[in-house]
Amino acid sequence: MRLIKTGGRRSVLIDGLIVVWPICLGYAPIGLAFGVLAQKAGLDALQIGIMSLLVFAGSAQFIAVSMLSGGAGAAPIVLATFLVNLRHLLMSSSLAVQLPRMRPGKAAFFAYGVTDESFALNTLHFQKGCWDADRALVVNQTANFVWLVMTVLGGYIGPLIPAGAAGIDYALIAMFICLLVFQLKNRLVVVTAGIAGASAVLLALLIPGNAYIILASVFAATAGVMLKRFVQ
Repeated sequence: MRLIKTGGRRSVLIDGLIVVWPICLGYAPIGLAFGVLAQKAGLDALQIGIMSLLVFAGSAQFIAVSMLSGGAGAAPIVLATFLVNLRHLLMSSSLAVQLPRMRPGKAAFFAYGVTDESFALNTLHFQKGCWDADRALVVNQTANFVWLVMTVLGGYIGPLIPAGAAGIDYALIAMFICLLVFQLKNRLVVVTAGIAGASAVLLALLIPGNAYIILASVFAATAGVMLKRFVQ
């Protein structure tokens, strides 16, 4: 799908909504699942909403809730979520190339809404040459709003769902697998994804904590660039 840029705020909003709706469909069940798990961990709907508003990072929030359930203190939770979210430095650095003249305040608001899913979609449309900062911002913040609403709703319906309901803790992993499948466009991407997965598993066995995520990402990205130059 190639979007045609036309003037007006309505066009920007519509273009962004057209692109972001698949993310919103994915966030609905995952947000509900997170809200339910957070409620089982002892958080109420207000606390869940505040967490989603301040953190807005599905993987980090799932990890934090898991650690809360295990009785972890505040410092280990903050450190773990910080390490997991370090990958956002890589994603933001990549997107910064597409947004060279964005004002600092707007850039901060944009960066707040960057997730794995919005990064993948915005990067794809930037590469097609049919995208701009305002449309990307609509994608980010629409996804943010849907995630916030669904996690709070999950907190309210949590008491109605028994603990350990089948598959509810697998929702986030399933979404990342789906995102990966949609990115497998050629052999180079497939090989790079394989390198990332293999190196992540190996490093996870060798390195304690979650730093292996960043190291595997950097290693796979570097290997992908080198392979692309070799192939060309």
